[in-house]
Amino acid sequence: MTHVIGVDLGGTKTAAGVVSSSGEVLLSDTIPTLNRAGGEAILDATAALIAGLVERAADAGLTVSGVGVGSAGVIDAVTGSVVSATDAILGWAGTELAAGLSLRLSIPSSALRAVNDVHAHALGEAWLGAAAGSSSSLMVAFGTGVGGSFVLNGAPLLGHRFVGGHVGHFASPLAAFDGVPLPCVCGGSGHVEAIASGPAIHEAYLRFGGSSVLAADTRGVFALASGFAEKHDAGAAANSAASRTAASRAIELGASAAGQAVGGLINILDPETVVISGGLADAGELWLKPMEAALRQELLAPLAAVPVVPATLGNTAAIVGAAKLVLS
Repeated sequence: MTHVIGVDLGGTKTAAGVVSSSGEVLLSDTIPTLNRAGGEAILDATAALIAGLVERAADAGLTVSGVGVGSAGVIDAVTGSVVSATDAILGWAGTELAAGLSLRLSIPSSALRAVNDVHAHALGEAWLGAAAGSSSSLMVAFGTGVGGSFVLNGAPLLGHRFVGGHVGHFASPLAAFDGVPLPCVCGGSGHVEAIASGPAIHEAYLRFGGSSVLAADTRGVFALASGFAEKHDAGAAANSAASRTAASRAIELGASAAGQAVGGLINILDPETVVISGGLADAGELWLKPMEAALRQELLAPLAAVPVVPATLGNTAAIVGAAKLVLS
């Protein structure tokens, strides 16, 4: 039986697993991503992670025949190089990801594939997760950032320059305050990510008058809106009612912007199945209900019944999807 290693290389951690031809993750391990040490150091650490799994697989009588990598950044899927990346991983842009791992591991380049991590995530969900059995699926992930992928007949749509899937970076009419477009991390303004990401929800909460003492981050905003915020001193508690209102408004706004964006994408792509993923989706009905309501409001009539489902593979999705690159 063929076994390959799938790698999920993100800005804070790198996870990898030995994956069977049926998609079962048999062995796995995780290390911190050396996101301030530069590309070569990250390749060294990732190669060591993979080598450790190859050794463990051999001890279990399993032979590893290839490696698939889903990585943060814009990845040239032909050469396996990092075309561009944010400063979440310093020195990552320009790194020869596939060639570097191939050299360190003595694996032929033909047995090593790489794509962007969100594409790997979507491919995992399309193969064995929430969109299994669908001929086409749109996955959009809302968390620290906003990303997506359209998988058609088992292959993610990468785009001519491998930038396909950057769904956080088109205009949202809700990404403005007092008539001024909100700045986006990409350097533009008025984009979906500037209003619908996790950090954007916390920023909206503060703009609406919420107290940073009562909610220091996005998790705190959701806790406050849910009525589960930690108790603070009397002075801060006096602001709790206003802050709860600000929290609810911020979540509603971010969820509505998310749903509006996904609805527009559905109108363009007409996917068989839509998968919603990421940390905000994991927050539950407080975000999911207004998101889907806004999404449905955008849809053209023939698309009214399109299935919109939460991702199901969790942290293994990108590992499984990256492995599928090689298994295919």
